[in-house]
Amino acid sequence: MTEKLIEVKDLEISFGEGSKKFVAVKNANFFINKGETFSLVGESGSGKTTIGRAIIGLNDTSAGDILYDGKKINGKQTRKDENELIRKIQMIFQDPAASLNERATVDYIISEGLYNYHLFEDEEDRVRKVKEIMHEVGLLAEHLTRYPHEFSGGQRQRIGIARALVMEPEFVIADEPISALDVSVRAQVLNLLKKFQKDLGLTYLFIAHDLSVVRFISDRIAVIYKGVIVEVAETEELFNNPIHPYTQSLLSAVPIPDPILERKKVLKVYDPDQHDYSTDKPEMVEIKPGHYVWANKAEQKKYKELV
Repeated sequence: MTEKLIEVKDLEISFGEGSKKFVAVKNANFFINKGETFSLVGESGSGKTTIGRAIIGLNDTSAGDILYDGKKINGKQTRKDENELIRKIQMIFQDPAASLNERATVDYIISEGLYNYHLFEDEEDRVRKVKEIMHEVGLLAEHLTRYPHEFSGGQRQRIGIARALVMEPEFVIADEPISALDVSVRAQVLNLLKKFQKDLGLTYLFIAHDLSVVRFISDRIAVIYKGVIVEVAETEELFNNPIHPYTQSLLSAVPIPDPILERKKVLKVYDPDQHDYSTDKPEMVEIKPGHYVWANKAEQKKYKELV
């Protein structure tokens, strides 16, 4: 049996109040098993990063629960629990230039978490940990005295990865970690993430909009549309048998490397008005084992006939 590390139940995240209230995420339901890579996919502004930031505690939630190892982590926490969570859950941010302190040396950037949470025995131990993680991400010890602006985008992202992994976390949220990088560097960073997962038994939440990348790295995928998770399934199952119309339209837009096939392919356009949720309300249901879809009773019947 696989063990759940993260569980998100009926999550709602909103900003503002009263007439200015904006609900960014609603009815989000999914779980992440220990040791797997779970991807959250959707277009820009769909609420992917908002969910990631809520899990790590950077965004407040307005309803629902986020459970880590069976324990609720959204809402008020004691200082001790908060510190414990920060050590266990780390985030790799989308823009490596914006997420690194330009005025700090690489040595300080990577060591900051170690200092804040006293994760080293003495100075010798700290230096050893920092040099080891630098070596692991493919950077040199002499880079430690430099500043972020002296590095390329790919190297800066490696520094971001080193900063997260030096804390020895259990769970890493990777928020579009390769979208700002060149294609050749993307593969290196993805391989690096996979290597760390294998060596350290990490669990990843991988946030992305590029489906070809997601197919390469994920065990399971959740598709999100305008703040609602519409489908969750294992990677190949989702690519081969997409059930929700939005997932189908998203997959139809993936480029095919063959120019002849690319010209012949038919794009599916998603129309949200095709769903009538006025009386028959939708919920997250398991259409077939491990394959969940956001649907009302009428749609559930239709989808089950399709599979």
